[in-house]
Amino acid sequence: MKNTVEIEFPPEILIGLHLDAQRFGDLIKLQSATALFKEGKLTSGMAAKWCGIPRAHFLLQAMQAGATLLDNNEDDFTRETALL
Repeated sequence: MKNTVEIEFPPEILIGLHLDAQRFGDLIKLQSATALFKEGKLTSGMAAKWCGIPRAHFLLQAMQAGATLLDNNEDDFTRETALL
């Protein structure tokens, strides 16, 4: 099942960002996924799948946007080492 959301915006936004509507939609999707990931509302895997990019690529972009991937506590260490 695919859901679609329609967003209204003035054409000046596309002109100012030098984007077409498709690339603007992709930017909004990535920014939204990153924000929801940073808030702990989406996993990195879910966010990456939504954006249609590899998880490692999403994580790199999220880190560049200021996301914290690990809290450097014992729970994080245990969870991450269990994946090895």
